[in-house]
Amino acid sequence: MDLPRSFTIRESSHRVHNPFTSEKLAALGQALHLAPGTRALDLASGSGEMLCTWAHAHRIVGTGVDISTEFTARAQARASELGVAGQVVFIHGDASGHVADEPVDLAACIGATWIGNGVAGTIELLRRSLRPDGMLLIGEPYWRQDPPDQHTVEACHASSKDDFRLLPELIEQFGELGYDVVEMMLADQDSWDRYRAAQWFNIRRWLDSNPDDELAAELRAELSREPARYARYEREYLGWGVFALMGR
Repeated sequence: MDLPRSFTIRESSHRVHNPFTSEKLAALGQALHLAPGTRALDLASGSGEMLCTWAHAHRIVGTGVDISTEFTARAQARASELGVAGQVVFIHGDASGHVADEPVDLAACIGATWIGNGVAGTIELLRRSLRPDGMLLIGEPYWRQDPPDQHTVEACHASSKDDFRLLPELIEQFGELGYDVVEMMLADQDSWDRYRAAQWFNIRRWLDSNPDDELAAELRAELSREPARYARYEREYLGWGVFALMGR
């Protein structure tokens, strides 16, 4: 049980595995007015940057669960680096079936709603760990504008236009599921650039050091096509944001 090796190579320098800068992550933590001692659960927690930095800045406590052994180890190292290893715990495991032992104040899934087969299922999974008046955080892509054809859809890593919604429709979906949107923080094109372009640099550095690896041909092809594909399609059509939700 682990992520494909190509994913960890691609994001080897990333602390945040989404098109979100450290500055946006910090701004979101401030916007949520997190009280010291807030108990958080982060499913698909990646390298643990959200829990670690918020534990350091706001003195929250919490648990992160992620399928990647490498990212879980990085999260534990980051907690030690920031002096919050006594506040946050990181578990290597399948986040799709994880429910907290005790209700938490904040339950999050930032950019991995596949663990619940979509937004609705992930919200239901998180709800099982949340105290009645707690807050959910969902990170999710949305269409910045309607994709004109199936080629554009697939170039944005979707199989169907219906995989994502326009931003107003996504917000309406949260309401239909019984939640108020109480805060949101959206990626912009610069934060997308920082996320994607860093992947290309990571791949190139890895290729230079591992020219004979079994993944070299695959990653060389990716590096050759992805910058232009991203600039033509994903940068223009795909948005991404984190949405704070509270039950009605």
